[in-house]
Amino acid sequence: MLPDSRHPARVVVAGFAVTILIGTVLLMLPVASANGQLTSWVTALFTATSAVCVTGLIVVDTPAYWSTFGELVVLGLIQVGGLGIMTLASLLGMVVTRRMRLRTQRSAQTETKSLVLGEVRRVVVGVIVLSLIMEIVTAAILSLRLVNAYGYSWAHGTYLGVFHAVSAFNNAGFALYPDSLVRYATDGWICLPIAVAFVLGGLGFPVLFELTRHLRRVQRRWSLHARITLAGYGLIALVGVVAITGLEWNNPATLGAMDTDGRLLTGLFHGLTPRTAGFNTLDVGEMQPATLLVTDVLMFIGGGSAGTAGGIKVTTFALLAFVILAEARGEPQVHIAGRRLPTEVVRQALTVVLVAVGMVFTATLVLLVLTRFGLDAVLFESVSAFGTVGLSTGITGELPAVGHLVLVALMFTGRIGPITMASALALRERGRRYDLPEERPIVG
Repeated sequence: MLPDSRHPARVVVAGFAVTILIGTVLLMLPVASANGQLTSWVTALFTATSAVCVTGLIVVDTPAYWSTFGELVVLGLIQVGGLGIMTLASLLGMVVTRRMRLRTQRSAQTETKSLVLGEVRRVVVGVIVLSLIMEIVTAAILSLRLVNAYGYSWAHGTYLGVFHAVSAFNNAGFALYPDSLVRYATDGWICLPIAVAFVLGGLGFPVLFELTRHLRRVQRRWSLHARITLAGYGLIALVGVVAITGLEWNNPATLGAMDTDGRLLTGLFHGLTPRTAGFNTLDVGEMQPATLLVTDVLMFIGGGSAGTAGGIKVTTFALLAFVILAEARGEPQVHIAGRRLPTEVVRQALTVVLVAVGMVFTATLVLLVLTRFGLDAVLFESVSAFGTVGLSTGITGELPAVGHLVLVALMFTGRIGPITMASALALRERGRRYDLPEERPIVG
């Protein structure tokens, strides 16, 4: 049985809060820092939250500040956070689906409103197995490249490969280099495996599960969720890659200094990483204002549901696009791929988006008041924190302690908020026995 299935959102919030608290305590220990001194609670809390919420924003240089023990704590928090997000989000989705389906069933044999043990085990085992397979394959490729091409020892190369593979699949964006992955910007053997890992992790477990079933020819029909996610993710990724590559093509501080192959590879990587990986192979602070704005939009949308990516999610964005299309056509109902979209789903999508906009606006306003930085940099930081991306123009470490706490709150609510909000709204759905007189206000 799923614990406290009547209020599953509480389980998610409490679980992540406790994990962050444990990580904060561990990172405060002298053994976690390279200089052997006690770490301030704000720095430890920020790093633990960023790791558990698989964001990647940092206030101290990861390889320089943290000891090997500290790095392993960060790695463990990333893995727990990534697996927890995929598992709990998938289970919440199953709870919601079961609850909704039960309203239309009459059979007394299906009156249970909780997940059976077999379903829970299937989700948990599936998430763990898929995650480990992706991480092991990515780590092997990275380790071999680092050892053979860059002269690392097998022990150090394997450590670097494993760390970056786990960080990539979980869309965490933590790197063991001061410049993230800038030094490997034109190395396809490093950038492409990492990109594939964070794209697969960002699609979400339900989509990955369907992909594996299709590869084994167990399932032939795609679900509506999988079709929306794959089509939406692909289209938005294409727009992002083309836009960022085009805008930065002649910028001497970014792509302009590379040859054509390097520009294409780096443009591809930076068109995908806002979805929400957080690795960078270019100096984000040197990008054009238009590029930062495009990246803001990509980070806000994020990746697939029940995955390691953040944002409002591709499905939410796609659903609203279909709502606008139906309204423009004057159609009373929203139809997608031969299916009718329930009205409550439209309301939930609108709620998630509007609350997300409000959160980003509030955080941006507070940071503008607290700091001297301009709107471009502060908005970028806020969207990156909410979308659990981890990209930054370089101002994170320069923010005051209160600013760091604002980002901590934004990372936590941005990571947990959309999941719990969508499930809570769905589980609270109930019918009314009466209705009120209709009156139409003026819109627009």
